[in-house]
Amino acid sequence: MKNKWLLIVLGAFLLSCSSAKIIPFSSVKTPKSPDYSKNESWAVLPGQYPEALSELAKPSTTKEVDVFFIYPTLFSDKKDPAWNADIYRPDIREEVIALSVTNQASAFADAGNLYVPFYRQAHYKVFDNKLRPIAGDTWTIAYEDVKAAFEYYLKNYNDGKGIIIAGHSQGSMHGSKLVKDFFDGTDLQSQLVAAYLPGAGIEPLYFSSLKPLETPEAIGGYVSWNTYKSGKLPKSYKSYYKGRVTSNPITWNGLETTTFENHKGLLYYDKEIYPESITIELIDGMIWASLPKVPKRFFMSFIKNYHAFDINLFWKDVSENAVLRRDQWLARNASRYSN
Repeated sequence: MKNKWLLIVLGAFLLSCSSAKIIPFSSVKTPKSPDYSKNESWAVLPGQYPEALSELAKPSTTKEVDVFFIYPTLFSDKKDPAWNADIYRPDIREEVIALSVTNQASAFADAGNLYVPFYRQAHYKVFDNKLRPIAGDTWTIAYEDVKAAFEYYLKNYNDGKGIIIAGHSQGSMHGSKLVKDFFDGTDLQSQLVAAYLPGAGIEPLYFSSLKPLETPEAIGGYVSWNTYKSGKLPKSYKSYYKGRVTSNPITWNGLETTTFENHKGLLYYDKEIYPESITIELIDGMIWASLPKVPKRFFMSFIKNYHAFDINLFWKDVSENAVLRRDQWLARNASRYSN
């Protein structure tokens, strides 16, 4: 299972090389929708934390801030004809826990009560431009699940607490729309601690009132970044990355370069934290990261695209920053809890 996290990086290549027949969305049965009134539709709820998550963080059910986390694309089997994941399939549920919850959502567990809904994520093939004409409502189904989960959360769990929205890749894409629909210029904006939206190319004018957070303690806005190996650029750089919002996930300010000493720690596949392991350089729309100083780093030397590791590389940095922003929000909203 730990090796699959690396294999996700190769998903686009595997799909392009596949000889499997791609069936149009209209010819495939849509999986049963989640029922968010039932615990089985949530990968994580306060008091319902997987063991692997508890090993990395100290989850609490008494925090006055919540974290709503949306996982990335894990549904990538090139032989699977489905366009949306069936959340009731054991293998899909296990991947969400073993890969995204353990490696990514865990970074936010110290900052607030963690909520991670299962949703009918879109299959990786939805990102293939050649297949989009037959993708039908694939993306809409995925987002509508996320939206329904958030609406249920607001009505039944939130009770006026501060909210951190977090995700990665497909999760950040759905997360950015969620933030736009529910927080951007609305009354709920006052409850937004921060939105962590890595792995999604967010244009500077996407939100009407929300702004990128440019200091470590700033609240009420969002951060986003996309990571690639130093000196390398993807073929889609100009069309997708250039000009997009790029935050510094180590110093959380305007610095364009960092030192090893700045880096608080990455989470590796052995579940160990390795501090002072990377340096980064911010370029237009992207982060260049050095080859991490970790065991068996030889194998990582062959990887150019660090997209799958957008959170892992900065796990401790993200974790501590989320706690800092939480504390800032609580201090600013102390009157909410004075009685």
